[in-house]
Order: sequence, then C-alpha cells, then structure tokens
Amino acid sequence: MTSKHLIEYEHANARVRAVYDDIMQTRQVDQVNNFWKCLAAHPDNLERTWQSLKQVMAPGALDALTKELIYVAVSVTNNCPYCIGSHTAGARKAGMTDEMFGELQAVVGMANETNRLATGYRVPLDDAFK
Repeated sequence: MTSKHLIEYEHANARVRAVYDDIMQTRQVDQVNNFWKCLAAHPDNLERTWQSLKQVMAPGALDALTKELIYVAVSVTNNCPYCIGSHTAGARKAGMTDEMFGELQAVVGMANETNRLATGYRVPLDDAFK
C-alpha cells in the first residue's frame, strides 16, 4: 500500500475510529500519524499492531525514554526513516536531548561496525559470556 491509501479519521469506519481514538488518548495527541492511517486499510493489522505496541511501550522495568531510544537505535539499524522520525520525536517528548541523540548515534554506529567485524571474522563467543 502506498501513502495514497491513508485512511483519514473522517473516512474511517467505527472500528478504525476506536483504535484512532485510543491512539490519540494514549499518546495525548490530536491526530494519528500516517503509519496508523496506512495500517487502517487492514483493521486487523491496525488493531493487532497498536495493541502490541501499546503493551511493549507501556511503563515497565524500562522507562519511556529508554524504550524510545532503543526503538530509534533499531530503526536506524533497520534503515526505517519513518520509524526514526516517529521515535526520535517520541524520545524527545520523553526527555532526550541533542547530546543524548548524538551519543545514541555513536553507539548505534559502533555496534553496527563491531557486529559486522565479529560476524565477518566469526569470532567465537568467550566462555565468560555464556
């Protein structure tokens, strides 16, 4: 599906509007973003994805900022500009500073580099790490 298939609130059926309403209430925003509007073309995917995301990103042992930072890091590694933008905004809302963003990018870059080196060299796992 391309962006021309975004389901706006005013054109959504009751099932999709219920998810949109929950998204807006949970995130304390006045509109849903394009990711959800795109998924709304398939309400089962919309509902399942929203419920899973809401559960995973809910308060727990990790605070909201840590979860958003992890999400940004994975999104950078997976080369997903949409998720990078969305979760960078979420991280900023949760308290991320420019300095934190810079350090996060350094860690992501370093992890990707050393992961590739360890994989390429097929470095055996140390007994102490097992």
